[in-house]
Order: sequence, then C-alpha cells, then structure tokens
Amino acid sequence: MSLFSFKGYSKRRCVTAAVTVALLQTAVLGYIVQSRASLLRNGTQVLLKTAPVDPRDFLRGDYVVLNYDISSVPVSSISGGMPKEAAQRSLWVRLKPGEGGFWQVAESSFEKLPQADGSVVLQSQPFYSYGETSQAETIRVEYGIERYYVPEGAGLALEEARRDGQVSITASIGANGVAQIKSLLVDGKPAYEEPLY
Repeated sequence: MSLFSFKGYSKRRCVTAAVTVALLQTAVLGYIVQSRASLLRNGTQVLLKTAPVDPRDFLRGDYVVLNYDISSVPVSSISGGMPKEAAQRSLWVRLKPGEGGFWQVAESSFEKLPQADGSVVLQSQPFYSYGETSQAETIRVEYGIERYYVPEGAGLALEEARRDGQVSITASIGANGVAQIKSLLVDGKPAYEEPLY
C-alpha cells in the first residue's frame, strides 16, 4: 500500500468515526428531549404549593429556587418504618389532592410504593438517611424540581409574589416517579409555561 493510499484510508476512518459520534450524540439528545416531552404530555398533572425559602437563596441568576410543602415529609407517614442503618437512600412519596387543589403527602416509604387510583408516587433525589438513630419529625427531600429558569430580569417580580405566598407550580409526574415542572403560576394563573420541545 502506498503512503498516498494509506493517508486516504486514514482520512476515511476519521470521517466515518466523526459521523458515527455525531449520530450517537444526536440520538442521545433526541432521546432526552423526547423523554421530557413525553413526561410533560402524558404524566399525571399535580398542583404543588411552594413553601417559604430563604430570600437570599430565592433568586440565583436566571433561575429561581423553589421549596415545596411536600419537601418536608413527616416521619409518621413512612410505611415500613425507618431503615436501621444509615446510608444514602431515596424516599418514595405518595401524593393525593388536598385543600385548595394542592397535592399533599399521604404516605411515604423507603421501598417503592405501588401506583393507586387518585394518587401519584414521586421518587425523591438520593439523600443521606441517618436511619433509626434520627430523632427528626420530618425528612427533608428534593425531587429535582427545585429550580425554575426564567427570562433575564423576571426574577424580582417572582420574588415579590413568592413573599406574598402566590407562587405555585403544575408538575407532570411520570409512572417512574420522575417529576418535571410544566408551568409556574402566580396567584393561580400561569406565568411561565414549559414548551414540549
């Protein structure tokens, strides 16, 4: 094989590899976008009330920090009890409609909860559980919906509304326990809607 034909063969391999990598990246991105859109379109819609948050932490650049009433899960709601050993764990939280149309914690467990009519099950982000030694009455969890990105300069109006207790969200919950913010509401009216794509 001549040096010239070897260079041509090497260039073809590089181009083929680059095209393959680009196609794989496009497929992965497409899957992520489609999964998110499918959750927003087909998930169970729940209305969540936001809870007070430290005003110094509420506005961070172009996103707002959100805290929810359902983020403090009562230990008394845990079926099966606290795990004996301290470890990194997730909590499964069943929500049911409550006062004012807002969904509230009805039950929780360190084991996956089955689906049931009239409720949805959320899976928390992993957190460190102190096990049976914990004396806390509630467990603080996050669901991956604690940040909401807003247009630049829009945060101050949201901060004012949050102080007045007027901010809530509509979330879409998938069968796998994953949540996605669908819209942010101020005084019960949509202020920001998430596009499907």
